[in-house]
Amino acid sequence: MRTMKVAVTMDRRTLAKLDQLVKNRGLPSRSSVVQEAVEEKLARMNRNRLARESAKLDPKFEKAMAEEGLSLDLDQWPEY
Repeated sequence: MRTMKVAVTMDRRTLAKLDQLVKNRGLPSRSSVVQEAVEEKLARMNRNRLARESAKLDPKFEKAMAEEGLSLDLDQWPEY
């Protein structure tokens, strides 16, 4: 994957914790830790969005729609 350089500003305490994490766990670099953290955050936000959208669905309506499709005979399905 092609990477690009990004500047990140953080307070000294957070940076010290990050450096300690890299040192204690033998991680490759600050950069790798920050990249992994951002990827995890984005994935979590995406899962939360999916959960919010799913919560908007009406279970009775969704079940009826699913059952409607199951009730058709194979010869009634439209051809694509």
